[in-house]
Amino acid sequence: MSKAEDKDIDSAILDADSSEKQLATATYSQRRLIWRRFWRHKAGVAGSVVVLFICVCIFLAEFIGPHNLNHRYFRFVHLPPQQVRFFADDGFHLRPFVYGIKSRFDLETGIKQFSEDRSEIFPLFLLVRGDTYSFYGLFESDLHLFGTGRDSEGKSNPLFLMGTDRFGRDMLSRLLFGGRISMTVGLLAVFLSLTLGTTLGLISGFYGGVVDNIIQRSIEIIFSFPSIPILMALSALLPPQWPSYLTFMGIVSVLSLVGWGGLAREIRGKTLAIRDTDFILAARVGGGRDRRIIFRHLLPSMFSHIIVISTLAVPGFILGESTLSFLGLGIKPPLTSWGLLLSDAMNLQSLSLYPWLLAPGACIIVAVLSINFVGDGLRDAAAPFSTR
Repeated sequence: MSKAEDKDIDSAILDADSSEKQLATATYSQRRLIWRRFWRHKAGVAGSVVVLFICVCIFLAEFIGPHNLNHRYFRFVHLPPQQVRFFADDGFHLRPFVYGIKSRFDLETGIKQFSEDRSEIFPLFLLVRGDTYSFYGLFESDLHLFGTGRDSEGKSNPLFLMGTDRFGRDMLSRLLFGGRISMTVGLLAVFLSLTLGTTLGLISGFYGGVVDNIIQRSIEIIFSFPSIPILMALSALLPPQWPSYLTFMGIVSVLSLVGWGGLAREIRGKTLAIRDTDFILAARVGGGRDRRIIFRHLLPSMFSHIIVISTLAVPGFILGESTLSFLGLGIKPPLTSWGLLLSDAMNLQSLSLYPWLLAPGACIIVAVLSINFVGDGLRDAAAPFSTR
């Protein structure tokens, strides 16, 4: 048999396999097809795992964090991250441990120096008793996922895996609580801006004419202002005497008011592409009212597209909140966020002497990249001509 005949046979087998796969997926629903394509998008799946891990950690921040949010250890101000070890001077330890902490004041630099006290060993345990906390106001507990337990006087032993800040507060615990605020602000801002943008985008694209011109010119006016100055101006209007929860909702409202324009234009473009299709025209001829056409035909057709653009919009709102908090116009204490934590590293002295204060920036990068990967995966999966 010649090589040309072998190639013809191989191509025929491949064509048969592809046709069988097409027949197998011909009865799948659109939702199942999108889900199937998404699971073949490696970056999207990896991003989903990271996002899910972040969400679980911030949801259980009180339980996972070894210390309370605002617990100050004045003896350990600007303490470097402790190292978890398995080997001590007396050999290998099956249970991980951290050494004690000793400090001295450097007369030449005027900086407090910390070092390990090898005479003290604190083993790490799971499910230990520590600082008391209230879990979303449902119940109070002092049980933590891991820690070094308590000493003979009932006080928590020091455990600072990511160091402490300028007030001696545990950075790991504050990162978990800060992530809760930053991620929640991003999700709520996307929900509000998506609601406003979807409503106005549908109206603009469906009716057109004067209504379309008014909405589009309003969006252009919003886009004509630089984003950071307008965010700062709107944030400065929030009364400084407001409590933390009102400031939180104010920041969400500010981000939503500034960010709905892009989402509205996305929805408008999709509406213009769908409103003259055959099934919409058939609904019009059949006597369907505008409300029924919008909610029974247009919105379901754009649902996957709305999910994709909302996912891709979340990182922008997280960065917006982080920027405002970094500039001192966002979340106020006693709450904290990644942007507010990052503001402690604004000067060169902090960057050179206390580099672990940059950890919130790394958290922002990881969260934003992961959500972008999820958005890219959903966008590729929702594409009608995707080959995945």
